[in-house]
Amino acid sequence: MIGLMMNRREAKEFEYLLKKEMEELLFDLQDDSLDKIVKSAIEERYQVLFKLFARLAEPAECARFCRRKQSQ
Repeated sequence: MIGLMMNRREAKEFEYLLKKEMEELLFDLQDDSLDKIVKSAIEERYQVLFKLFARLAEPAECARFCRRKQSQ
């Protein structure tokens, strides 16, 4: 496992970047023209980013980005 040291400013910038990327992925997941394989890959990426985000963000912010399991 790799440890990562960040100062507060770097952590806030990283949190901002994660939120923007997750917002883009959520937007892409709403696109009905994408097939299941693509959406599955997007969902996997979202989950990885969300786990990183959850390490930095306040619980209220995490709740805003929490996704329910989609039935397929």
